[in-house]
Amino acid sequence: MIDKKKKRLFGTNGVRGVVGEDMTPALVLRIGLALGSMSEGTIALGRDTRTSGEALLAALASGVMGAGCNVVDVGILPTPALQYLVQEHFSGGAMITASHNPPEYNGVKTIDADGTEMADERILPLEEMVFSGSFREVPWDRVGNRTLAPHLLQEYIDAVVRQFPLGAGQGMTVVVDPGSGPAALSTPQILGKMGCRVYTINGQLDGTFPGRMPEPSPEGLAPLADLVLDTGSAFGVAHDGDADRAVFIDNTGQYLEENAEFALVVDHICGREKGVLVTPVSTSRQVEEVAGRNGCSVDYTPVGSIYVARRMRELISNGMKVVFGGEGNGGLIYPRHQFCRDGGMTAAMMVHLLTASGKTLSSLAAALPQYFMIKDKLRVQDPQAVVTRVSEAFSSDTLDFTDGVRILRKDCWALVRASGTEPLLRIIVESRSRNETDSLYREITEITARPA
Repeated sequence: MIDKKKKRLFGTNGVRGVVGEDMTPALVLRIGLALGSMSEGTIALGRDTRTSGEALLAALASGVMGAGCNVVDVGILPTPALQYLVQEHFSGGAMITASHNPPEYNGVKTIDADGTEMADERILPLEEMVFSGSFREVPWDRVGNRTLAPHLLQEYIDAVVRQFPLGAGQGMTVVVDPGSGPAALSTPQILGKMGCRVYTINGQLDGTFPGRMPEPSPEGLAPLADLVLDTGSAFGVAHDGDADRAVFIDNTGQYLEENAEFALVVDHICGREKGVLVTPVSTSRQVEEVAGRNGCSVDYTPVGSIYVARRMRELISNGMKVVFGGEGNGGLIYPRHQFCRDGGMTAAMMVHLLTASGKTLSSLAAALPQYFMIKDKLRVQDPQAVVTRVSEAFSSDTLDFTDGVRILRKDCWALVRASGTEPLLRIIVESRSRNETDSLYREITEITARPA
């Protein structure tokens, strides 16, 4: 079990807060100083479209340069694009983004030289430096410089396209909804270069997110569904605020649940390669079943893409073949490309798998094994204490403590854990039977509702 609760500032995916309250230029300056103090060489910085992004990136760059490192500012781009560029060219990086959070939020994701989000063993000393102020502040003649390089985004776009056969999307019509985020600069280009005819909605860069919120929800994607039907498209794809995730509307205008999306891509990849699939304990058994019937095994991690990516690398270094990884939230990781969630790559993969299957997205989804899942979140005073109480109440069941507590029964499972990004208790319950899912959910909520 990985103890994520030791972190005081960074959560599961970076540090986030409301701008002007928890997230300020002064805090970001200190993060930049800490990042620069722990680094050598050149650090790449990028941002999403949030209105506060330019100010916070300037503060971050000032801190990094003040600690003696050079900065390459690649401007507005998806987080996976920055991660790819760091992996290829730089000593490290940082992204100004709050991903799926509302527009008043912003944050910082720090990136190691291998392109993955910074691991806990590096985040903890960075946090300590932010709090203690023990930075490396260099004299006037060693301050770093800043270079603008927005053109580097094209390198990421071309790298994604190269993963697929030439003209893989020829004759296919698709709709892209970047949600006014940075994917507006990349995903339409990627799919266009694959041969697709591409329509867009919410394709303007706008940090107020006028068309929908950064979190792509079934309700917020109703206009995307309408456009899919109006244009006769094979699918619609929507991204979150920094485009490390992708979710889909099928050819009939229906929202494709993210675990089903994951299972379809697993079916496509594991049908061609045998090895290990890495995913968090929050992922549907639908994914495990599809992997298993294709001869692949599953390795489970704590919740968070960083834990998936690091575990994938660890298994590979131990001589195992890792074919795929990801989370059941639209965040999928393609080790042949890079070790991070990549929404643009997922959009391209959907084009490829539909072409290869010769079937519609709705028919492929209908053929998946059916499971019933309940996802809930509760605002409680002490989420970790509630997790402990649930563990004690279900002690006669098989329990897994990889992240929070996972209750394992023959045909049903549940996960109860403290959120890594918000002060919430998250509950997931799943089985093949709606009644069994409802029954176990009621058992758990009876425990969580009891006073401490």
